Amino acid sequence: FFLVFNKDIEWLAANELPLPRQTAQALILFEVAFVMATAFAYLWFIIRAYGRNLTLTLGYQTRTMARVRVGDLDARVPVARDDEFGLIAAGTNQMISELKARRDELNLTRDVAILGLASLAETRDNETGAHIIRTQHYVKVLADYLRHLDWDRYPLDDDTLDLLFKSAPLHDVGKVGIPDAILLKPGKLTDEEFTIMKRHPQIGADALASAEAQLGSNSFLRLARDIALTHHEKWDGSGYPAGLVGEAIPLSGRLMAIADVYDALISARVYKPAFSQEEAREIIVRGRGSHFDPALVDAFLACEDQFCDIASRHRDSH
Repeated sequence: FFLVFNKDIEWLAANELPLPRQTAQALILFEVAFVMATAFAYLWFIIRAYGRNLTLTLGYQTRTMARVRVGDLDARVPVARDDEFGLIAAGTNQMISELKARRDELNLTRDVAILGLASLAETRDNETGAHIIRTQHYVKVLADYLRHLDWDRYPLDDDTLDLLFKSAPLHDVGKVGIPDAILLKPGKLTDEEFTIMKRHPQIGADALASAEAQLGSNSFLRLARDIALTHHEKWDGSGYPAGLVGEAIPLSGRLMAIADVYDALISARVYKPAFSQEEAREIIVRGRGSHFDPALVDAFLACEDQFCDIASRHRDSH
């Protein structure tokens, strides 16, 4: 402004034609006003553009972090500018990438620990490691069929399906607490021995509950505990350890009940030969409404070919 004012004074001094004082003042004021208006307009444009960019950046950040908050670690903030806003977006994306890497590392550690615990239980039993793989696949097939059949009754999303699949191998983890003389007995158990054997669901559930108490609320451990505790419950209430009836048995336990019994039927053990598919199917159907949830028996029959395929692909090694 001072430069403009000084230029106008110099112009008046150099002008040979004298101007009335009021006219000169008006010219100077007009030019100063014009320059000020232009400067303010430019400043307003800069502030508005900066504010718009800030609003867009904060909007992207907010939406991305909202997705991260619900577990979507594939979310990213768009990086469209090579300025401070771009640096903020890039920094946020780097943080999300590191979170995803840590989560994947934890999930891998969890999965390896599951397989280790499950294998420990199976190696102490007359069953094989392939039993773990087969039963978890049976459970997933049944659950996937149910959710497509009736989502309102069985709202099993992909995350729940994955948790079922990964927690299923821990169904017999409680067998580590059963004496070898009973667990490895080739013949029929006595009543006293069977009473001890029936403790393994509670032993497994207690161990998983202890882990959950240390780690806090954990959907995986809660589901694994339900499976370990209730996979020997029966629809009519004649199962163990609690004698639960019908839908009082968690769905996860009902799914594992069919998967576990079916695999035991078609597998050879030191105390029995393998049953044929027809014999296994007949026993499962005969247990409809007594041992097994009727809806799950129907699901088993609908998925029988998939069960046979799983059994064929994951045979025992001996």
